[in-house]
Amino acid sequence: MASESGKLWGGRFVGAVDPIMEKFNASIAYDRHLWEVDVQGSKAYSRGLEKAGLLTKAEMDQILHGLDKVAEEWAQGTFKLSPNDEDIHTANERRLKELIGETAGKLHTGRSRNDQVVTDLRLWMRQTCSTLSSLLWELIRTMVDRAEAERDVLFPGYTHLQRAQPIRWSHWILSGAIAGNPLSVDRELLRAELNFGAITLNSMDATSERDFVAEFLFWASLCMTHLSRMAEDLILYCTKEFSFVQLSDAYSTGSSLMPQKKNPDSLELIRSKAGRVFGRCAGLLMTLKGLPSTYNKDLQEDKEAVFEVSDTMSAVLQVATGVISTLQIHRENMGQALSPDMLATDLAYYLVRKGMPFRQAHEASGKAVFMAETKGVALNELSLQELQTISPLFSGDVSCVWDYGHSVEQYGALGGTARSSVDWQIHQVRALLQTQQA
Repeated sequence: MASESGKLWGGRFVGAVDPIMEKFNASIAYDRHLWEVDVQGSKAYSRGLEKAGLLTKAEMDQILHGLDKVAEEWAQGTFKLSPNDEDIHTANERRLKELIGETAGKLHTGRSRNDQVVTDLRLWMRQTCSTLSSLLWELIRTMVDRAEAERDVLFPGYTHLQRAQPIRWSHWILSGAIAGNPLSVDRELLRAELNFGAITLNSMDATSERDFVAEFLFWASLCMTHLSRMAEDLILYCTKEFSFVQLSDAYSTGSSLMPQKKNPDSLELIRSKAGRVFGRCAGLLMTLKGLPSTYNKDLQEDKEAVFEVSDTMSAVLQVATGVISTLQIHRENMGQALSPDMLATDLAYYLVRKGMPFRQAHEASGKAVFMAETKGVALNELSLQELQTISPLFSGDVSCVWDYGHSVEQYGALGGTARSSVDWQIHQVRALLQTQQA
């Protein structure tokens, strides 16, 4: 049990800890997030101690009842922290002793806080990942709903921020994871109690391994990469220069100076949060990369990263879902942004279908673009005679090239922007959503 200082480790130390060191060492400010899983883990461990003959049935029941009271106080917001509560484990055990007396001291038999913290974090992250997974699937569901409803809307696709080729709006939407315990406590019982898939294989690795934290931060970083890029596109698309989309007022703000402004703050914040998540991932890796075997206090840094990233991802996914679900598209502006020069590749394909090698067809199409620019006319306004000065393969049916609908429909291969391909993509995502609900 705790020493007179209130510490779980104070027996061999004399004198007070420097107050600055106390604050520097403490983690209770953020690991209080773990109160529920810490109680859950302690209840499972008490059952393990009882099975090993280290607790009587009466003592186990007393501990379980006391832990229920501790959990109740946390849930109701009445749990009072003590200045000596350096972490959630100390706080809960200190309160348990106040509630049930010295029997509480038996709960820590054969157990270290290093064991507790990694078990607690695994339990907490399992719950959190399940919640975030639900939020992510809701965003995907919202995007595929819009993709299906608006699959006939055409607008420009961009490369290098230059208009490239016509694509379906839906196509854009659809583009957007040391010694062990010497007291014969049954680890399989604990695994079953806490619903883990397996026990850790190596006791040295168990308390120091944070791969599961790193993988969570990797997933969050990759997810934020995609969401940030989506936000960047939408920020551009809602400018006056583009006017392809309009954000709902619920996800916009105004200017304190310029009354006409409608700022896409929701999207800008999604874009900015990516840097915060990336930083946390890089920070943890820098912490892990120089650590010797088994537990080191450096690992205390993992929890702040996980809690912050979890909160960030929860907010970002919900805001992104709100933005997508309430977004208004300006179909007319999208259509007006299409221009004949975007069909230059189609003009090359026309010649390819006439038997010309693509490299020659590409050059011929480029000459047509240059001719149109020189004459100050649109590409589709060049006469057949003018096109035939570039290649005799041009004939009257070249007029079919200047149809934007025809242009997108030629990309019928799976993954393309043709209607059939977009329908296939929608079907694939919906099937994935159904497997998640099963």
